Amino acid sequence: MLTIRRTYGMKERTLDGFGPRLARLRKSRGLTQAELGDKVGVSYRMIAHYERVDAQPPGAILPDLARALGVTTDTLLGLEPLNEEADPKTARLLKRLQRVQELPAPDQRALLNALLEAKKVS
Repeated sequence: MLTIRRTYGMKERTLDGFGPRLARLRKSRGLTQAELGDKVGVSYRMIAHYERVDAQPPGAILPDLARALGVTTDTLLGLEPLNEEADPKTARLLKRLQRVQELPAPDQRALLNALLEAKKVS
């Protein structure tokens, strides 16, 4: 839904729910505000600002946000429903597993052995 409000004699248009939708998408992808900001080329503070209820980014940044989140701009804007949303905890776990996968094989084995040994102790 589009909301139009007057500010200092000018019309300001905002899309209802953009900020919370952006935050939900970011979290479901297991990204921090800083990580999303890095992918888009803005500071984490700008991402935090865009996630506010009454704020939204300039139009030129929307394609970058959509690409970074793996959605269409229509989905990002709420014009198209979001098909699936990953659980934020699952997304963070997958991100960590990807980092482990980037380790050399001996380090992967050592990490797995340490984890299994720690599990035996507890």
